[in-house]
Amino acid sequence: MFEWSETDVMIRDAVRGFIDKEIRPNLDALDSGELPPYPVIRKLFREFGIDVMGGEAVQKMLAKQEAREAAVAAGEPKPEKKASGSSPFAGQESLMAVLIGELSGVCMGLVTAMGVSIGLGATTIMSRGTLAQKQRWLEDIVTMRKVASWAITEPDSGSDAFGGMKTYVKRDGEDYLLNGQKTFITNGPFADVMIVYAKLDDGAGGDKRERKVLTFVLDKGMPGLTQGKPFKKMGLHSSPTGELFFDNVRVGRDRLLGETEEHKGGDGRDSARSSFTAERIGVAFMALGIINECHRLCLEYAKSRKLWGQEIGRFQLVQLKLAKMEIARINVQNMVFNTLERGRAGKPPTLAEASAMKLYASEAATEVAMEAVQLFGGNGYMTEYHVEQLARDAKSLMIYAGSNEIQVTHIAKGLLAQ
Repeated sequence: MFEWSETDVMIRDAVRGFIDKEIRPNLDALDSGELPPYPVIRKLFREFGIDVMGGEAVQKMLAKQEAREAAVAAGEPKPEKKASGSSPFAGQESLMAVLIGELSGVCMGLVTAMGVSIGLGATTIMSRGTLAQKQRWLEDIVTMRKVASWAITEPDSGSDAFGGMKTYVKRDGEDYLLNGQKTFITNGPFADVMIVYAKLDDGAGGDKRERKVLTFVLDKGMPGLTQGKPFKKMGLHSSPTGELFFDNVRVGRDRLLGETEEHKGGDGRDSARSSFTAERIGVAFMALGIINECHRLCLEYAKSRKLWGQEIGRFQLVQLKLAKMEIARINVQNMVFNTLERGRAGKPPTLAEASAMKLYASEAATEVAMEAVQLFGGNGYMTEYHVEQLARDAKSLMIYAGSNEIQVTHIAKGLLAQ
């Protein structure tokens, strides 16, 4: 794949029409927090049939799983499990790539709010949950009827997500009691459903860093659960981020993903690592959106802005900025296209490769956005010119989904393990 297909281009143009009609006029309200992102996302899903597509995919998947489990219960041999997509939108990767790219160039907070809810929340339940758990939560999240958050980060853990984790659960009869705190949680202030990672304190002592990590699903309003107010941030203002607090939250085994402490796919660490890969690939898709929009805006400005009687695009230093933007655009777009092709071939990137993509793409997007501000000069520093917001949002990509410093470690570990 070296360019978008005709279908992709048609979808892209339709998405741009929606953006011009529904998002650009509301950018100030979204950026101030006056307008939450969720009504806009739901309207987008309705207009493009994404909610119906996702709902039907979930129903089809659950029906197949229910039939398999019924056959096994009736004594038939357990069928060999076939590889399947870990996303409810498996097979629609080009659609989602176009959607993410176009939205990111205008209001990246919409993408993070949607991406965490579906790309992390729904897919974690899909990959780890029992049939009953999928039936309970999955369709509502995939259709955006409910918003999900994915809570792993804590005030004292950051990149040391597992070792520094202090949120814990203790067994209490047939239930668990959950205590602790999570921070920097996308959708946290308004989430209806929360995927929460916690250490198991079984009273056996030993190294706390090595304790088993369990994954639970919580619902808004549970006793002992508090959702903090949205943080004030440098960028991504349209994506609410906050804290979650747990004070003896009683969770039954039906809320433990897989309903067992001995999950065949490993403990919560393995679940989270799989999500890290998808999240970091998503950063490259978002970075491409930022780069494309900066590229477009700078070309327009270089052709229209005049100094000393000529267009600034005639000045060699301005041309150098434009040339570097074009190089970044080509490189990141090639990464995205390569990822799409590998996914279709059943060979998705490894965690190390996803980390490499994330590291390069986020740095490229941030550099392009800052150069866009510089090219616009004083105008670029003003909020009425969109490059100011793009620069603020782009910087988050170097921290989001694991800081770029930790990506270096993951890349090196992957290389040294070969």
